[in-house]
Parts: sequence; structure tokens; C-alpha cells
Amino acid sequence: MSKKQLKILHLLLFAIGNMNPRAYKIVFVIVFLLTACSIQAPSPTATPVLESTPIPTATPILPTPTTLGSDYWPTAGWRTSTPEEQGMDSELLADAIDFLQKQDGFNIHSLLIIRNGYVVADAYFYPFSHGSLHDLAAVSNSFVATLVGIAIDEGFINSVQQPVLDFFPGRDVANVDAHKEALAVEELLLMSSGFECIYQPEEVTLLEMVGSPDWVQFTLDLPMAEAPGTRWVYCTPNPYLLSAIIQETAGESTLEFAQEQLFEPLGISNVIWPLDPQGYNHLYLIMTPHDMAKLGYLYLRQGEWDGQQLLSPEFVARAIDPSLSPPVAPGIDYGYLWWLNTVDSSYSARGLGGQEVLVIPDLDMVVVTTGGGGPNEIEVIAAVLTTYILPAAESEKPLAANPDGMALLESTVQQVALAPTEPEPQPVPPMPEIAQRISGQTYLLDADPIFYWESISLTFLDETEA
Repeated sequence: MSKKQLKILHLLLFAIGNMNPRAYKIVFVIVFLLTACSIQAPSPTATPVLESTPIPTATPILPTPTTLGSDYWPTAGWRTSTPEEQGMDSELLADAIDFLQKQDGFNIHSLLIIRNGYVVADAYFYPFSHGSLHDLAAVSNSFVATLVGIAIDEGFINSVQQPVLDFFPGRDVANVDAHKEALAVEELLLMSSGFECIYQPEEVTLLEMVGSPDWVQFTLDLPMAEAPGTRWVYCTPNPYLLSAIIQETAGESTLEFAQEQLFEPLGISNVIWPLDPQGYNHLYLIMTPHDMAKLGYLYLRQGEWDGQQLLSPEFVARAIDPSLSPPVAPGIDYGYLWWLNTVDSSYSARGLGGQEVLVIPDLDMVVVTTGGGGPNEIEVIAAVLTTYILPAAESEKPLAANPDGMALLESTVQQVALAPTEPEPQPVPPMPEIAQRISGQTYLLDADPIFYWESISLTFLDETEA
């Protein structure tokens, strides 16, 4: 098997994201075929066999020529380049965007590819457009980890070994035992807290947390299933508790701390971070794909940004060190709230629905996706990476100009930005009987700690009024 095949195989293993049995089966079948048959990597025109239906997008920012290399910092915005100037094949990138548009199994919202610090592809699928804010889901966890590192550098947190209970001295915590007393910041970062936490097939513990009146208290009160550091278990209350720790130590909200210490230096201003009932920033950040990419680029540059060391290189190294975490899965490990490829140097921040910031140091590349999920989300992201994006990185040096390829890339980006053609109007069918029964009725809701809804009423027009 060639070196390039091995790299693609490694990143395929790493791309599966959510670790469920179905994903394992798919990946191990592909791994078996690659290793046993030593097949060639797909050709540039190859189209993976996946369900397909076109999806479009909005007005793009198209590449403009620049010179090779990271000779600037993208604080005020990313500069653009032709793919060929950054050693990439523009036709393959056009094929990648076209491939994503045609998938029924994954609702893609955007694709952003940055190489050598320059945007080489930036596509938005209707109705999303450049500058659209997007829910990051668990990509937010990697931002939280970064803020923990900054809090340590600034002296707000002593170290990753500081016990978690130290930060909440005024709380009466339930289920305290030797394991809970030993729980440190590092185990929260590594998703090895030892909390009794259910995350498969659904995140039951997370749902219980958001349904509780005090999310911090709920998390601190969780029983310990085992000693911290024993086993990797995905548990969203872990990063939430880290956000609360930052607020407790910094004396301001996690968002305010982030704005001062991270977002402003990176040039991130358009960001939303919701609050829980007690006023702690929780769960999921909201920002643009271009700003998501800045986190990946900060790590790619060892925590340095435009002459400032925003995050210590020592913390960056530990954050992506696979030796610190208990095992996760073959070829995949976990760092400080980053997913790690143990057979390559790539790593990523990932969230439900196809949100991802993938960092590939060997290629000086950051790839960002946003999406609305779908039954084939894992397979589609793996396929677009291994069939198109990675093979497109043909050289570390500029390639010959390819005007036809650039024209194809620009037209493809424009095409996916368009609204789909509206179907011909059809007669309105009769209102279903259930709709007639509930129309105009008011229904009282149980306590809602997220949206605070108290009641809901639905009114349907019949076919003569529609």
C-alpha cells in the first residue's frame, strides 16, 4: 500500500466521528478492502456510491490570486487564493462540492478549505451564505478546552491536576467519595471523569441535566461509576462543568473571558453563547465557519497568533497528545476535548450534525464543515475527505495555473448557492382529521429550562382558506 493510500486510510478511520457500531462496521469493511486488496485511491472523477439528491447554497466569496505561504494573520479576515497556488487541484475541489450537493444522506450547510493560511474553497449551500451564523454543537468543547488552557496560563486555574471540588467550596455536593475527591480538571478535559454518564444510544444524562433546575449542581451530584481516568466515556456535562469552572475562577462569564482572551485577538466578534438558568454559558457556541477555522489555525500555529502567544505551546501539545487518554477506538483517540488520529498527526473538533474543524498539520490544512445531519452523515464526510479533498493536495509547491478548473470551481460554488427550483403549485389536500381536532386548542407544557415555553397553540387553515 502506498504512502498516500496509508494517509487516506488513516484519515478515513479518523473521520467517522460518532463512535457507533454502524460506523465501525462500515470503516472496518473499507479498511479490510484497502489492506487486503491494496486497491488504488479513487480517481478524480470517481463518484462514491451514496444516495444523491442535489442541495444548493448562497452567494459565495470566490478565490482571488495570492502568493504561496502564510505571510499574514487572518485576524481581519481570511485571504483567498486559487487552489493551484497552494498546491491543490481546483477540479477535485469542484467535484467535492458537487458531490456534497447531491447527497440525500447528509444535509450539508457549508464547506471551507484553508491551506497555507489561504481559503482555497468556500461553499455555502442554500439557504446558507457567507457570514451565516451556525450552531457549533460539540465543536464548542474544543473552544472550552482552549479557554481552560488560557485560564491556566493566566493563573486562574492552578493546573490540570487541580481537583474539581476545589472550585465549588460553597456547594453541598452529593455522592462524594474518594473517586469524586480525586477528580481533576484533566479528567474532564479527557472525557474520563468517571461520572455515571449515559451517552449511547442517546445522551440521557445530558437530557437530565438540561431538565434540572441547577445544571452545575446536577453534574457535581452525579454518582461516580469508577475512578477518574479509568475509561473514556463521552459525557457532555464534563465540558459544561469546565465552563462553570472558568466563570468561577475568572470572576466573569465564560463568554466575557473568551472575548477578552481569545475572540478579540482572533478577530471573532459575531458570536452567541447561550446561558443556563444560573447564568453560566452552556453547551453550544454559535459563530461563522470562517471564525470556527481560526481555532484550528491557532492550534496549527502552536497557540501563536500575530506575534502573541495566546495559548502556551505546552498546553497545545498536551491537548493533542493521544497518550494521555484511555483508549477510545482503533485509530481514534481523544485529547483535551479534541478527537485525535493516533496513526497520523491530524485532529478535529466535532459536533453532532456534521459540524467539524479538521486540522491536518502534515498538509498545513484546516477543513471546516457545517451541516444539518442525516442518516449517512459519517459516511459522506469520510467520502468527501478521502475521495476529493485529501487527493486534491497534490504538492507542497504551487501547481500550474488551471483556468478551466478555476472556472469549474467558481461555477460550482455559485450553483450550490442558488435556491432550488420551486415545483408547480398543487391543489391543497383536505385537512387531516387530527389537524381539525387540535386546531385552535391550547396545550400547557411542562417546565422548559431551555426555551421557557409555557404553552403552545396550533391553528390550521382548511383548504378553502389556504
